[in-house]
Amino acid sequence: MTEKPKKAVFVSGAISPEFIAGSIAKHQSKTTIGAHQIFLGQVRADEIQGKQVVAIDYSAYEAMAETVFHEIRESAFEKYELTCLHTYHSLGVVKTGEICLFVFVSAPRRKVVFEAIEFLVEAIKEKAPVFGKELFADDTYTWKKNTQ
Repeated sequence: MTEKPKKAVFVSGAISPEFIAGSIAKHQSKTTIGAHQIFLGQVRADEIQGKQVVAIDYSAYEAMAETVFHEIRESAFEKYELTCLHTYHSLGVVKTGEICLFVFVSAPRRKVVFEAIEFLVEAIKEKAPVFGKELFADDTYTWKKNTQ
């Protein structure tokens, strides 16, 4: 069995609504699909120590992160009967209210997409070496801690 090539995961800046819509539209010709599930991670305007987050600056060791995303992807295909699976994560500055993570799965039946999306998002949050600096209006920052 030959190894599948790694898919590009990273997007510079926020993930646009047009990008998301285009990804969905590309699946209309795949008539064996009966269900899609999408997770969109959005930057929150959290308050931390009295300061409000205005953006997150994402960084990653890209080669290592691409490998981890690929391993997560392959484990999802092994675990679930999926037709398609796409993950995209922002690098660089993403302002509050903008999308920083887009996970999109498709399958013949609906139940599997619900289970797969939860598995994928949790695995990405736990394993992917992506780092975020929460930026404040006063030009200070704090390193983001992943939460549920």
